[in-house]
Amino acid sequence: MPRAAVIVMDACGVGALPDAGDYGDEGTNTLAHLAELAAGLELPTLGALGLGNIVPLRGVPPSPDPVLHGRLAAQGPGKESTTGHWELMGVIAERPLPTYPGGFPAGLVAALERATGLRFCCNRPASGTAVLDELGEHHLRTREVILYTSADSVLQLAAHVDVLPEPDLYRACMAARELMQGEHAVGRVIARPFDGGPGSWHRREGRRDFALAPPGRSYLEELQANGVPVHGVGKIRDVRVQSPAVPRSDACRSGFCRSCCVGGVAVGCAAEA
Repeated sequence: MPRAAVIVMDACGVGALPDAGDYGDEGTNTLAHLAELAAGLELPTLGALGLGNIVPLRGVPPSPDPVLHGRLAAQGPGKESTTGHWELMGVIAERPLPTYPGGFPAGLVAALERATGLRFCCNRPASGTAVLDELGEHHLRTREVILYTSADSVLQLAAHVDVLPEPDLYRACMAARELMQGEHAVGRVIARPFDGGPGSWHRREGRRDFALAPPGRSYLEELQANGVPVHGVGKIRDVRVQSPAVPRSDACRSGFCRSCCVGGVAVGCAAEA
């Protein structure tokens, strides 16, 4: 096999796992429910490959000649994006990553302020767009960076570029990532730069995810060690742990892909591959 590709479609689930109740997700089946709400989907290529053979899907009948197909079940605990990507490449987490439905503890926030030199507001689960409507003006007035989380194991810092330029926000997130270890080892620390003003806030393209290093060696490192080039397009570099120096092409700088790195090792630009 000269080449293989793994394509991930986020938020495209095909049914609940046996432990879905542990996370309040009983009865979930995102793709099937979407197909019902849309009165059927038209997906000829995926249908021919066998998408309709995996789960009953309105508008996508089973293929008479499908490729090898099936559903994957998570082997480790939790439902975080980071650990899901680990598992796709053979690394299984031993325990769920921490979440903060009540916000981050006061002692941890104080440690974050010392580590970053910033002051924070919010400190609770929030929608990334709604929190700008709620606290954007407060942020501009006080220069307090918006600290929030979600149902996932994440710590997010949102700052207007006039208050904290993107490079400074990234440095703050790197400091937070170094601090968020041990019992507070969240899956991702996320930089959320934005601009605009009241009523027209705009989240910029400069989002950056600082992921937790996987607890073991993955298939990707094994491939690289055996001389097989590995390329990443889109957010895979962020999820798979960033490299401090990654070559980028003009296509990357214009937005074709965020970065090209796997497992913390720069491997060349996929836009040039």
